[in-house]
Amino acid sequence: MTGRKLAAPVAVAAFGALLAVNAAPGVTGLGPVRRRAFPRLAGLGRPDHVALTFDDGPDPRTTPAFLDLLAERRVRATFFLLGDMVARAPSLAAQISAAGHEVAVHGYQHRYTVLRDPVTVAQDLARAMDVIANATGVAPRWYRPPYGVLSAGALLSARRLHLTPVLWSAWGREWTPGATAATVHQRVSAGLSGGATVLLHDSDCTSPTGSANAALGALPGILDRCEADGLRVGSISEHFR
Repeated sequence: MTGRKLAAPVAVAAFGALLAVNAAPGVTGLGPVRRRAFPRLAGLGRPDHVALTFDDGPDPRTTPAFLDLLAERRVRATFFLLGDMVARAPSLAAQISAAGHEVAVHGYQHRYTVLRDPVTVAQDLARAMDVIANATGVAPRWYRPPYGVLSAGALLSARRLHLTPVLWSAWGREWTPGATAATVHQRVSAGLSGGATVLLHDSDCTSPTGSANAALGALPGILDRCEADGLRVGSISEHFR
């Protein structure tokens, strides 16, 4: 075999190895794995507390209703914002922060980090950080990747930006077709206990129309359940304080 013929399969093998290394952290996207091996990444915090988080906003069509409900219930949460949504509605992002909620990074575009090269992921995160900070006047400290799937490139970029990754331990799966307020409440309740981090979506920009409304409809019952169980509800930072 000539050197040129040998170089091709070696290059392919090396490229495959790099892809595998980059994708390896994606295993934490499996709930049982991260809860058992990476409890902090799973959002398991203070046993007397529940962290309430929202992804994919800010969305002028739906986010204001969430803010109104949270204000009525005197609850603060963490909003993992998409940079391109903030760019379209910077005043709404500022309103989230002004209301006392925590703003965090969900990326600029809602795309799997494992399907993007590390340089592109780094640029995406830095761009999201900048647009969120410019709109809200706050430097975010938490990061949640789109779809909850991390990559080596995303972890490295987050570390350079002083962002701490955090996923969740209970979710409503309101993005599934046919989801309703009742199904969202049932699914969240299945994982709801002291120390949990709850994931809901205040926008359906990446999911079927109406999914955010299903989350909104389930939210009062979720808050009632926490109150009945003697659990305080708040932001991620409060959760790990």
